[in-house]
Amino acid sequence: MDIRCRALGASLASIALVLAGPARAAGFVDVLDLPAMTSPLAAKSLLQAVARAGDRLVAVGQRGHIVVSDDAGATWRQSPCPVSSDLTAVFFVDRLHGWAAGHDGVILHSADGGEHWEVQLTGRLANEVLVAAMERRAVEQPHSESARAWLTEARRFREQGADKPFLDVWFADRDNGFAVGAYNLLFRTADGGRTWEPWFDRIDNPKLYNLYAIRPAGGALYIVGEAGLVAKLDVPGARFRALPVPYKGSFFGLAEAGSALVVFGLRGNAYRSADGGATWSKVDAGLPASIVAATRTARGALLLADAAGRVAASRDGAESFFPVALDRTVPVSALVEVAPGRLASVGPRGVALSGFVAP
Repeated sequence: MDIRCRALGASLASIALVLAGPARAAGFVDVLDLPAMTSPLAAKSLLQAVARAGDRLVAVGQRGHIVVSDDAGATWRQSPCPVSSDLTAVFFVDRLHGWAAGHDGVILHSADGGEHWEVQLTGRLANEVLVAAMERRAVEQPHSESARAWLTEARRFREQGADKPFLDVWFADRDNGFAVGAYNLLFRTADGGRTWEPWFDRIDNPKLYNLYAIRPAGGALYIVGEAGLVAKLDVPGARFRALPVPYKGSFFGLAEAGSALVVFGLRGNAYRSADGGATWSKVDAGLPASIVAATRTARGALLLADAAGRVAASRDGAESFFPVALDRTVPVSALVEVAPGRLASVGPRGVALSGFVAP
């Protein structure tokens, strides 16, 4: 089972925590109403994402665990989190302002480098906002079959409850950002997350495939997801338009490589486009397992990592890759270079530091 599948199923751990804790004595407590428990092992538990906030590292993971490091990953301490939902993504636009997202439709915001967090969105509110938006569209387009279909799906989401996870979050600046997730979850904000607008019907994804990642490359913004989905933002049309890609397996991430775009995912598959997604060439990164993470080194090399922790590097805009020798290999869900020749990765075993020859 790859790391993304574990992310989609990890809510069971949150439920078990609630049942084993105060909920057993006092009745059910929703993880959205239960602050994360403080644990001395938070940095050693399942972590899904890591990001830089200036010189600080911030990592997020299961049961609302958020840990920060101010010494390049040598030591970590836990930050309080207002929910116990599993967190799957974190992104900072500068050393202070960042967002985390995860299960149960959660989006959190920090204005102090990850020290403290506030809830901006949950699945409860997301469902209500989504239904209201689709109802407005149905009224504005009374003869549109697609408008009625989107409204039906939105109402079904609301009936199912706050169970849909966000899987990635990205911001262009302190105001403008997107969050994407399972079953076509796509929300946008233009005010730093104080309000969120559903773009449920603004992506070419009629089968509601999972949306795994959103990132810019080559001056454009892309989403990748299940079943070979790659969509590019049409800014004038305010819509993500699907691109033809010669692969129908899931893509778990994307990265910028010079002026090119690289998408990567299931079974070590990676594809490169140097013309904005018009044409694609298959890239052999030499990684046999699903590729789940990417980062850039200070020298400009692109690193890709598979779920088993193997790493490959490219210096030529992702036209070719070579293996990177690590002094320690552990399962990975995300990684970042913390110093030349030193990587911090997160995954099922928490945070790990590895030395490597920096390309």
